Amino acid sequence: MVKHVEPDKTLVKMPSLRAVKSFVAAAKYQNFTRAAEALCVTQAAISRQIRELEASLGVALFKRAGRAVELTEAGTILYDAAYLSFVNIAQTADRIKSTHTNKQVLTICCSPAFSALWLSRRLPGFFAANPDIDINVVATENFLKMEPGVYPDVFINKVTDPRKGYHSIPLFHDVIYPVCTPQFVAENPMINSLEGLRDTVLLNLSPYGRAQIAEHVDWGVWFGFHEIQFDERPRDGSHVFNANDYNMLIQMVLNHQGVSLGWHHLVEPLMEQELLVKPVGQELVFEKKFHYLTYAESKVDNEEFSRFRDWLLSCVDPSC
Repeated sequence: MVKHVEPDKTLVKMPSLRAVKSFVAAAKYQNFTRAAEALCVTQAAISRQIRELEASLGVALFKRAGRAVELTEAGTILYDAAYLSFVNIAQTADRIKSTHTNKQVLTICCSPAFSALWLSRRLPGFFAANPDIDINVVATENFLKMEPGVYPDVFINKVTDPRKGYHSIPLFHDVIYPVCTPQFVAENPMINSLEGLRDTVLLNLSPYGRAQIAEHVDWGVWFGFHEIQFDERPRDGSHVFNANDYNMLIQMVLNHQGVSLGWHHLVEPLMEQELLVKPVGQELVFEKKFHYLTYAESKVDNEEFSRFRDWLLSCVDPSC
């Protein structure tokens, strides 16, 4: 006699995962067409799945206004839970797949600026010497609060021992000086003095949304160290542009749009290529403020981590 299994109430109550996937995409982009493009399906399919989901739940998930859509209160609740679940499933699947490949994977967490301006330039050398190791990079400014399921093997930032079970090795300290293009200097010769520099177009790194604002250096701080009153800029003079995206500021500098502060470890390659120059010789040197290589305690005896650590330390060694 066949023994029947009682229905699993949790699984039975679950809405269609295909419908939830369509809903999450539509909620993320707040547009059915973009959701369809992201999932490589038709807009009609997205609309149908969401109608079925709303019917099964008995509530509206979106407020529709032409092509744009906006989440209802119920939609917001469902999106918060569903998106987090999909993130966890995707990351778990990646970890499972990585354990069944011939290559070992290291997950590196660093700032977007460090990943774009420092790490990306040097990784080809690491891959050439270590073809059996893959690297995952998680770029963020919020090192103290990672998304659920994200457990980096290595952090590269200004926070020493950011969480339990990690240890840190100092890499280098901050050296900060103004940078612009040779063309901008030629067009603005007055910026060879601190007063002239203060009064030109300045591209300023703002602290908004950044994790280590306690050590934040902007133009006001930089000029203050050199006893120049930043607030004495002419009110009808050149503008100050603020952004919390350092990559954007450097791109604007390269487009001859103004002067930005340059962190030496990030702009050094651009200086060596003579794409950027220092309009003045003054700089700030913070010998006590280090960037660190922080690693998980469990990786101490791991061969792949050891090779990455040795490679990274060789890259920051001044004698290399």
